[in-house]
Amino acid sequence: MTITTRRRVGATVLAAACAATLAAAPASGDTKDKPKGNPNLTTVQLLSFNDYHGHLEATDPKLTPAEDPSQTPVGGAEYLSTTLSNLRSKVGKGSSLTVAAGDLIGGSPFLSGMFHDEPSVESLNQMGLDVSSVGNHEFDEGTDELLRMQNGGCHPTDGCYFPQSPYAGADFQWLSANVVRKDNGKTLLPGTSVKTVNGVKIGFIGMTLEATPTLVSPAGVSSVDFLDEVQTANAQAAALKKQGVKSIVVLLHEGGYQTGTINDCNGISAPIAQIAAQITPEVDQIITGHTHQAYICSLPDPAGNDRLVTSAHDYGRAVTETSLVINTKSGEVMRDRSTATNHLVAQTAPKDGAITKIIDKWNTLAGPLKAQIVGTHTEDILGDSSGNRGIETPMADVVADAILAGTDGPNEGGAQIAFMNVGGVREDLPMKPKYSEAPGQITYAEAFDIAPFNNLLVSIDLTGDQIRQVLEQQYQPVAARGSRPMLALGVSKGFTYDWDASQPQGSRVVNGSMALNGAPIEATKTYRVGTLNFLADGGDLFTAFTQGTNRAGGPEDLANLVAYFQANPGLTAPASRIGGL
Repeated sequence: MTITTRRRVGATVLAAACAATLAAAPASGDTKDKPKGNPNLTTVQLLSFNDYHGHLEATDPKLTPAEDPSQTPVGGAEYLSTTLSNLRSKVGKGSSLTVAAGDLIGGSPFLSGMFHDEPSVESLNQMGLDVSSVGNHEFDEGTDELLRMQNGGCHPTDGCYFPQSPYAGADFQWLSANVVRKDNGKTLLPGTSVKTVNGVKIGFIGMTLEATPTLVSPAGVSSVDFLDEVQTANAQAAALKKQGVKSIVVLLHEGGYQTGTINDCNGISAPIAQIAAQITPEVDQIITGHTHQAYICSLPDPAGNDRLVTSAHDYGRAVTETSLVINTKSGEVMRDRSTATNHLVAQTAPKDGAITKIIDKWNTLAGPLKAQIVGTHTEDILGDSSGNRGIETPMADVVADAILAGTDGPNEGGAQIAFMNVGGVREDLPMKPKYSEAPGQITYAEAFDIAPFNNLLVSIDLTGDQIRQVLEQQYQPVAARGSRPMLALGVSKGFTYDWDASQPQGSRVVNGSMALNGAPIEATKTYRVGTLNFLADGGDLFTAFTQGTNRAGGPEDLANLVAYFQANPGLTAPASRIGGL
């Protein structure tokens, strides 16, 4: 079945936003420059992906059986580049654009993250990426670093990794239509980009989710405001139309969840369902990201006409191919003829040798440190940000234990309890080797993959009631937090409590259940709490942390985690410390 969308007045309105099913891949004849039977039509191929996160090496797992029943090994920049080239070969020369929906950098594995994601950008330049929206992770190191990633130059602290060939910046343009500088009201980076393909203009509007400042260190984005996605898209679309651009695509780093395969749209959720329903009909497609999901949806715009809303999972494991059929006389997209499908980035394809050279170059630089053994574990310790961020996980509890170990000494802050957000735990510790280590060994690269954000440990005073407020903020409505209303905190050994999700917001911590080493937590008593500066500053909307007093600084989180692994060989998965979560 082929999903099509149409702008014309009087089209049948979908009964519900998720009534769409699979958008079948267009036959090769449908992607030629001139659709058969109408010389005034041309087809533009859009190849899109999202949430790349610097995953150069082919080390990621398969998609779930529900998402990919074939269980094909997928991912890796060498295969992503080949997949893009193969898809481009289906259409006429100059008839394809490659675009992305944010989080190309940040939260990256060791090979890219260790070098401030210069390897990620270098790989994307080689792949021929044309334009991308920013995502929240583009702001992990602040606005100045994002501008350096766009424009080039040596890192202000680490300098040039290859002095004879300094970092030259991104060949593609990042777009930030809803990120506005406070000093002059202008966008941090361009808000739109117009490309001419087959004689027609296509306008791209790039945005990140409005909640971005709750997901990154507040200090790094203090100079900008993040505006409403719908209002921004509608204003930018109107401006593009005044310029004569009538084919418009939004690249939005926000998404939803669905339960089918990568080409389904089963029960597509908030917030993307609501956002798509409000973005002006002048926009012809919405390419999304952030939730690390894959879907091909056809959702009604405000005029009741169907419009493609797509996402391509994460880490370069899938690519969306859209065939936009455009009337060359009117400049309008013919939604009833346009189609989209998600393709797996299968590891059966040949590797792109140019990408291999990039990986080898950076691995040569990283090799000695990357392979250093810093610890051991005797069983799987699982539960990182790629899974359910709304539950207690053994891996998040281990990181909380490490934070406590780094802040509990009398000269370290005197912490008694430590907290770690599951979303900040970027990898876990399976027994299966990830790099070249033996089973159960922990390499420096694995430690980096767990904690890649350069956060600092801090300790603060909180009362027992303020700790309860922090825990209650694990759940906040979609309207406040976007697509992930539940964000759990890992807790350190000795601290326990019970959670009752059936209770209303603000009343889910079971009364009287909080305890430290078996002693009840007293509401008015002061406790020392260790955590990351990201959380202490109110990140992830844990604003109750900002009530903390007597703040003391601590070590950098990666160095602390490495030290904890070295001091605690033979780690095992902790038993649950939270009842009901």
